Amino acid sequence: MGLIYVEGTLTAPDGKQVSERFLVDSGAKYTLVPREKWELLGLAPQRRMSFVLADGTSIERHISECHITLPEGAAHTPIILGETGDEPLLGVVTLEILGLVLNPFNRTLQPMRVLLA
Repeated sequence: MGLIYVEGTLTAPDGKQVSERFLVDSGAKYTLVPREKWELLGLAPQRRMSFVLADGTSIERHISECHITLPEGAAHTPIILGETGDEPLLGVVTLEILGLVLNPFNRTLQPMRVLLA
């Protein structure tokens, strides 16, 4: 499977904005924003969570929230406040909030299909 990247803009509550290039990661729960970007936005930790990486390593990171704008839409989303060296990731919670799914066959983000009973 190939790698899929998407450009996004993050907006803090006070209106400050930064751009970021995110790797779309269907195995990541939350979107991760690198330290230098969330510090520029002035975001503050709201809580701390543990995560298990693909190699089995456990890490802890702080969680916050901000507004994210992608070419496919915009929404308020929880984010992981990354540490130095962490890569920007777009996680499934943000994708679901935006009503998007990753199509791994053509490497695109597509609108989610909702079935009503």
